[in-house]
Amino acid sequence: MRVDLFDFELPTENIALRPARPRDSARLLGVSHDGPLRDLIVRDLPLLLNPGDVLVFNDTRVIPAQLEGQRGDARIGATLHKRIDLRRWQAFVRNAKRLRTGDIIEFGAGVSSVAEERHADGSWTLFFAGDEPVEVLLERAGRMPLPPYIAGKRPTDDQDRTDYQTMFATKDGAVAAPTAALHFTPELLEGLSARGVKTETLTLHVGAGTFLPVKVDDTDDHAMHAEWGTIDGPTADRLNAVRAGGNRVIAVGTTSLRLLESATGEDNVIRPFEGDTSIFITPGYTFRAIDGLMTNFHLPKSTLFMLVSALMGRERMQAAYAHAIAKGYRFYSYGDSSLLLP
Repeated sequence: MRVDLFDFELPTENIALRPARPRDSARLLGVSHDGPLRDLIVRDLPLLLNPGDVLVFNDTRVIPAQLEGQRGDARIGATLHKRIDLRRWQAFVRNAKRLRTGDIIEFGAGVSSVAEERHADGSWTLFFAGDEPVEVLLERAGRMPLPPYIAGKRPTDDQDRTDYQTMFATKDGAVAAPTAALHFTPELLEGLSARGVKTETLTLHVGAGTFLPVKVDDTDDHAMHAEWGTIDGPTADRLNAVRAGGNRVIAVGTTSLRLLESATGEDNVIRPFEGDTSIFITPGYTFRAIDGLMTNFHLPKSTLFMLVSALMGRERMQAAYAHAIAKGYRFYSYGDSSLLLP
């Protein structure tokens, strides 16, 4: 499909630079297949779900994966986006034209890496020196990797270390937050539990590739970035039982959705999964694992706006986004949310 079919105009004042406080006070746009759009708040969620439904969260934890350093007299910026092994990460590099294989980049605070290999997409493999885990080094020298549409408008600060982390974050490895889950609070989970709504978790380490623009004119020509994820056997079994019992599996965030769909066969059975997924969901895709999606509002012409268009229909989502813009909803990572029930 033509990428420009997924374009829309977003006023800059609709881009959220800080999250709602409290988190569950954010607005929630209810979107069904053919019913009216509903202007709600996230705290209304228990009333919108049925006893026996399950919400699936991503328990990845964002690491401070943005680094600023020097190679000689050249300033080098690096955003780690995918772990290769204990000491190597693949990274997008700013000022990469000043970098050569074997160069040492000094990031300060006793943290340095060797530029080992340049990849076809322009990223580099960085090998981190020393014996400490790379995550420990990043806590010393790194910054939270806020999306460019926020970082370009204000500096990252200590508050972001809390704000850009979900309450489910336990597994280190993401360089972008699974932002739909940023809206959840202990009080909201208590309300969901009282309603009889279940919760499950999986892990998908979100990579910086999620922010890369689509640079082709046709979706068939886009190469999707790969991200590592895992679903264990007992979780898969419980999710299958939910659907077999006539209840709904609702992904909280496109990251959870993409991993669930990657783990599900043509027989609609979710199976244990561990490894990379580069699934690219566009209109025409047949969903096998999920019955709904809670997600924030996405960028024009992005792979994620294509995904929600695949779930609800492109014209339906264009209308929903036009409504959200007109009503002053806050967009992107720190913005408001939507509940999509096809």
